[in-house]
Formats: sequence, C-alpha cells, structure tokens
Amino acid sequence: MSPTQERWYVGITRYQWTVLLIALTGWLFDIFEGQIFVSSMNEAMPSLVDSADRDAIPLYKSVTFSLFLAGGALGGVVFGVLSDKIGRKRTMAFTILTYSFFTWTSAFSQDWRQLAAMRFFVALGVGGEWAIASAFVAEVFPNKARAQASSIFHASGTLGTLFAAAVGAFLIGNPAFIAWCKSPAMSWTNPYVDPASLPWRFGFTIGLFPALLALFVRLYIREPESWKQAKELAKTNAAQKTGVLTDLFRGELLRPTIIGVSLAAIGMATFWGVHVFGKDALLAEVKRQTIIKIIDENPQKYDQSAKDGQAAIQARLDERQDELKRWEMLGMALLTVGLGIGQVYFGTLSQKIGRRAAFLIFHLGGFAITIIVFQGIRGVTPLLAALPVFGFLTAGMHAGYAVYFPELYPTRVRGTGTGFCFNAGRLLAAPVLILTGWIQTRGISLADAVVYLSFLYLLGPFVLYFARETKGQELLR
Repeated sequence: MSPTQERWYVGITRYQWTVLLIALTGWLFDIFEGQIFVSSMNEAMPSLVDSADRDAIPLYKSVTFSLFLAGGALGGVVFGVLSDKIGRKRTMAFTILTYSFFTWTSAFSQDWRQLAAMRFFVALGVGGEWAIASAFVAEVFPNKARAQASSIFHASGTLGTLFAAAVGAFLIGNPAFIAWCKSPAMSWTNPYVDPASLPWRFGFTIGLFPALLALFVRLYIREPESWKQAKELAKTNAAQKTGVLTDLFRGELLRPTIIGVSLAAIGMATFWGVHVFGKDALLAEVKRQTIIKIIDENPQKYDQSAKDGQAAIQARLDERQDELKRWEMLGMALLTVGLGIGQVYFGTLSQKIGRRAAFLIFHLGGFAITIIVFQGIRGVTPLLAALPVFGFLTAGMHAGYAVYFPELYPTRVRGTGTGFCFNAGRLLAAPVLILTGWIQTRGISLADAVVYLSFLYLLGPFVLYFARETKGQELLR
C-alpha cells in the first residue's frame, strides 16, 4: 500500500494521540461550560428575574448569549496572542482554569445581570482554549492526518453538549433532586438563595472539575517544535516576531483573516440563533400535542379563548414540567449526536473534495434543513427523526474551523490568527442574537425568528468564492 493510500491514523505516535486526547478533553469541557447555560436557562432566568419582568426573559437570554460571544471573542484574541508569545502549553492551562472558575462562580448569581457577567468571563477561557488546542493539534499531526485529527478534536465538543444535556435531564430536571432541594434539609439556604433554584446552581458547580485538566496539560505535553523554531527565528529577525496581532491585517494575511472571520461569524450566528433552538422545535410540538390532549379532556374548562381556560392549561403544563424538561433534553441530545457525526465527517469529506466544497455543502444543507424542521414538519416522531439531520447540517461545518483556520497562517501567528478568526466571528454574531430576542418580544414566534436567521447560511457560498483551498498543503512556516 502506497503512502497516499494509508489510513490516516497509520504511523501516529503515542505522544500525538496524547496531545489529541488532552486537547479534545479540554474542548469537551469547554463546550460543557458553554452548554450548561443552554440546559438550565429555562430554570435559571425565571428564578433571577422579578415576576413583573418575565416578558423580557427572551431579551435577557439573548443579551446573555451575546455577552458570552463577546467574551469568547476577547478571550480568543488575547489568549491566542499569548500562546504565540509564551507557548501553547502554559496558555492552554490558563484558559482551562479561567472557564472552570467562572462557571463555578456562576452558581452564586443573585440576578440575571450577574449571571450574564459570569458568562462573559467563562467565555474568555472558552474562546482561548479552542484557539490554542486547534493550533496545537494542527502543529503536532502530519499533513495526511491533520484534517481528520482536527475534526475529531472539534467534534469532541459534542460530548460536552451531551454531558450538559444529561445534567439538565438527570440533575436540574430530576424530580427527586428538585424535591430534596425544596425539603427542610436545604432550608438553611433560604437567606441566600431560593431553594427552588438550587438544581440549576448545582449544575453550574460541576464546571469547577475541569480545572484538574490543567495539571495534565502541564505534566504530559510539550511545546510543538514548529513553535520553538518560530521563537528562535523571531530572536534574529524582527519581521518574524510571534503573536503580532496587527500582522493579520497586513499583506497576504489580510485576505485569509477576512475569510476566516466571515465564515466564523456565519457559523456562530447560525449556531446560537438556529442550531441551539432545534430542541425547542421538538419541545413546542410536544407542548402543542399535550395541550390538544388536555383540551379534549374537558373543552369547556380548557377553553383557550378564555383567560381562565388559558390559566388552567398552563397549570396542567406546569404539572408536567419534569416530563417536558426530559423532552427538551432529548431534543438537545439528538441534535448533538447529529452534530458530532457531521463534525467528524467534515475532516474526511474535506480531505476528499477540498475544504471549500465541504463548507459549501454544509452551508446549503443547513439552510434547507432549517426550513424543513421549522416550517415543514409536524408531529413528534418526524421531528425525532429529523433532529439528528438538523444537527448534522446546521453545525457540522464548525469542525472546519479547526481544520481550515490553522492552515491559513504561518506558525508565528497561527494561534493569534486562529483565535482571532474563530472568536471575532463570535463578536460579530452577538448583535444578531440580541436582534433575535428583540424580535420575539415583538410577537414574532421563535420558529419564524429562527427561519429568518437561517438565511445567513446563504452568505457562505459568497465568502467561499474568495477563499483559498488548502487541501493537501503543508502548514505554512
């Protein structure tokens, strides 16, 4: 068998596997820290907002998401530059400690503004960790295995989402745990927080455990040789200084920066404005069918046209809150499975047909499946079947950022460029999400708002027309 026909994993060393394992574990917990808010926001936000202000919760959620994206943008740039200057190893440990600590402190929030602020600080570490780990994997793995290893690295984040969904279903939404939190055994918390809010608070405290991973980073990995060489070259050549942010906007690096930021902005806006609401499509359909069954029991008592009837229906839905939470988390899990398969497949696909063509397929597919799920499908069973496909197409392309962005930059600014592209995309996506929340406060349904945002996928083909193909090329030195 010729070298070009070898399986991508043939010849990969134990150390290279170790780097991949540590990088993907960091990213797994990175995503958990982000998604634990998605799993708990329907419980956390109402407990942190006055009852008279409940109608503004969709806007507050969007503001919180936007602050998270803004924090990720800042963290990606700051820690990306730092990784080029002081090394991948030390900076990765800093980012893990940052997102772990502030996820833990989120549990002590007293109102939604404090929680939103903590999400900003969590995102500093989240944004930075991805940039460093993706550059690390790209630099350690050989050309033949880089796309697949980078895709596996990024796809591992789906395990973090599944973990967050499990915490949502079995801790935050666990009837026995909820009852225990409200029992006399936890009454001592009354002066500090409402015991009913303890389930989601415990969910956030789990976020402290990834801090232990920083120890493994310091013990088991070393700086890539390419980074060491770049640092040595910088000592003798002022034009080759490492981690200079302004270099991304000069000369031949300007075009890849614009391309990378544009792709990431489309991906981030559609992830937080389209993908994450796939679970809500299922939840809405379950609620709709539940309401139909409730009305059929007693049409006069549960008359939706009367205020008393609406209140009675809502009371019945409240009684089934635990069941509805499990449906919501099932939807999140199905999305995540599809997303994980899509992200793993991106590496193989991009190695066969090229990075640009792979991105194109996912952008067009993401638009089409969003219209189908939110406008064309009714019924719980069809939605259960469609959600993995929805997850596959709406966010599978995110693995492409880990594959493609490190290939756009030389070693001396690889962490800087990769972090800037991925996380500047977060920053540009933030206003879009605030707009989504504002739209919902104006009476437009969530489904319609998601469909409007899905048109952003169609910007992808335009951006890709100007993008450089990097398939089969060695990393820039």
